[in-house]
Amino acid sequence: MNPHPDLTAGVIRGLGWLYLLLALANVYWSVRSFKKDGYYERLFGIDHVPKAFGWAAYASILLLFACAHLVFSSSADDFMIRLPEFFKSNVDILIANPISYFVISIVIFVAMVVWRNWWVEPTIAWILFNMSVLFLALSMTDYDFRQIVGKPDNVPIVAMLYLVGFFTWLYFYKCRDNDRRLANGLPPAEKELSETVLTWPDLVYSEMICMVLLTVVLILWGVALPAPLEEPASAVKTPNPSKAPWYFLGLQEMLVYFDPWMAGVVLPTVILGGLMAIPYIDFNKIGNGYYVYEKRKFAVLTFLFGFLPLWVAMIVLGTFIRGPNWNMFGLYEYWDVHKLEVLNNVNLSDMFWLDLMRQPLPRPDSTAAWYVQLVTILQREWLGLVLIVLYLVALPPIMALTVFRKFFARMGFLRFMVLANLILMMWSLPLKMALRWSLNLKYIVAIPEFFFNI
Repeated sequence: MNPHPDLTAGVIRGLGWLYLLLALANVYWSVRSFKKDGYYERLFGIDHVPKAFGWAAYASILLLFACAHLVFSSSADDFMIRLPEFFKSNVDILIANPISYFVISIVIFVAMVVWRNWWVEPTIAWILFNMSVLFLALSMTDYDFRQIVGKPDNVPIVAMLYLVGFFTWLYFYKCRDNDRRLANGLPPAEKELSETVLTWPDLVYSEMICMVLLTVVLILWGVALPAPLEEPASAVKTPNPSKAPWYFLGLQEMLVYFDPWMAGVVLPTVILGGLMAIPYIDFNKIGNGYYVYEKRKFAVLTFLFGFLPLWVAMIVLGTFIRGPNWNMFGLYEYWDVHKLEVLNNVNLSDMFWLDLMRQPLPRPDSTAAWYVQLVTILQREWLGLVLIVLYLVALPPIMALTVFRKFFARMGFLRFMVLANLILMMWSLPLKMALRWSLNLKYIVAIPEFFFNI
């Protein structure tokens, strides 16, 4: 008997309830479509067919799916509604590779921005939502996927992804309306339709109701999904993988590509400092208090690129894909602790001296004076140091004279230099990731003698 079956009677019935909820949601959408979307002039030889007909048919299919799950009584191994094996294997190949994973996340980000006026249509957004729920439901028929996604610690992260998707959609949806209004010389919708209410009692009552509802949700959540308490912590036996809380998984992922002092100290400090500096370096006052995209493209794209591909995608990677020994696993792959991936990462100085110059790597004499050791270290790492200086010092003036010429003229020297260095620090992550994947480059500057690695 298989101790880890893909499907059990409990899983089948649980998915039945999920399909039932999705069917009821689409019944509501059918009613909404009937009221707002009108009719087809002619469909299947019939005149004036309501556009809600397709949604009603889809809701009926979901109801059949729900009934098939809820009334199923034979062996779970014979249940036919499950994810095909060829689909799972192909997804594992794409997801378990860091290059393809990052490329997919960038492609989704670019598509989201380019086709923002298309996918924010309520009907298109609802189709995408249905596709995501169906993907989740069918994926739950795989045992390994269910063990990862269904873990009580990870359930809130799945909910967070839906919240991120909803509020991203809401932003672009409101931007589309305001961009059209501003192009026609009209004020933003928020200013034209603004309403003022008193803090007491209107706002306080609303906040109190939200607080009560949120408390009820948290209590029910805590009862339904108890905290997964494990054995007492021990310094001699740590979990494998040992992961930080979900909100730090982006930083933990940076540790794969940066030295701990960079990933744990410098980059978080730059992120916090950059967030605090935004009000002082932002010269564009359009969009304060209302949603807009066309007149704030640079600010919006910079924020979304840093938040979605470089933060949310890293959290997803660290939560669902990083497994034992911090190896990457597919969504439907068993987390095997014996999986080994041999990586021969090298430093830039190794590539220069050993591969290019065919000479031994200069190493400082530990018995020599500190300044003699320093000269040897500088001789060994001169190329990496020059590249870092060029990246942080030479690139900002080039940016000011080329693509950011208008920014430099409006911001002045000091504010522009702060902005340029913040952008370069943000881009250092994807650049370092690309260098690791393409050249197996570990550090551009490696000075272990002083615990200084970049």
